[in-house]
Amino acid sequence: MRLVFAGTPAVAIPSLTALADSDHEIAAVITREDAPLGRKRVLTPSPVADAAAQRGIRVIKANRLNESATAEIAALQPDLGVIVAYGGLVREPLLSTPRLGWINLHFSLLPRWRGASPVQRAVIAGDAETGAAVFQLVAELDAGAVFGSFSTAIPADATSGSLLDALSLSGAELLLRVVDELAAGTATAIEQTGDVTLAPKLVIDDARIDWNAPADAVFNRLRGVTPEPGAFTVIGDSRFKLLEAAPVSAQVAGEIPTLPAGIIREHDKKVLIGTATEPLELLRVQPAGKNPMNAIDWWRGVATTEVVAS
Repeated sequence: MRLVFAGTPAVAIPSLTALADSDHEIAAVITREDAPLGRKRVLTPSPVADAAAQRGIRVIKANRLNESATAEIAALQPDLGVIVAYGGLVREPLLSTPRLGWINLHFSLLPRWRGASPVQRAVIAGDAETGAAVFQLVAELDAGAVFGSFSTAIPADATSGSLLDALSLSGAELLLRVVDELAAGTATAIEQTGDVTLAPKLVIDDARIDWNAPADAVFNRLRGVTPEPGAFTVIGDSRFKLLEAAPVSAQVAGEIPTLPAGIIREHDKKVLIGTATEPLELLRVQPAGKNPMNAIDWWRGVATTEVVAS
């Protein structure tokens, strides 16, 4: 089949690669426009734009799929549109432009976690499992009938970044299978059933840790916002990034006096921080204006017996 593929971040590349290596033809890749990155704000192509260019695939850069972009895509006469984390909405008349419409690879067990941040929200919520689904794109957000899906357990120490990387690989296999079935005319879709939950895009306030929450909730949120937007707390007047943490064992928790929420102390060469329940161990941190470092190395430069985080 003749496809158009819409995607932007690196997690869309496995799907692009799987389709490009198949018998299907990718007429063009649609991705968001170059964005300023780094301290010098250099305009940089998206990861998908780079991957498509390396394969010699035509690239259409658009932040909004407006009338101009719609006309350019329609001129390609695609059989099917495929979306993986593009970051923009497809509306009519573009929604009906491909002969078979559009399908979307979404990283959740629909209808749970419809929206922009399904993996992050699943980790923050402490879900035991997640997965991916390929569904028919419709006007309502992530509400179309599902052609195929799979589920997988969420590892206890997984961050949203590591989990999304794993799902992108398995999801690419699922996506290719569905595209093959659509080409063969054997694909069937099942309407979504069950309770709908929403996964709005994370903002920086989602990444600030509330130490008055229980340890498991704190740990889940820290993992869920890693690597983006990046967990942090405030020490003094400065943002203090929390790159990696871990639960403490019951034995360690029983050995130390009660540690109030947000209080950081060292115990047996471990940097611990209090929550509403048991403490967590800080493993990797990044103080303001400094490079990432091991938490114990940061602590050696602290000239006090405890630090207050908020």
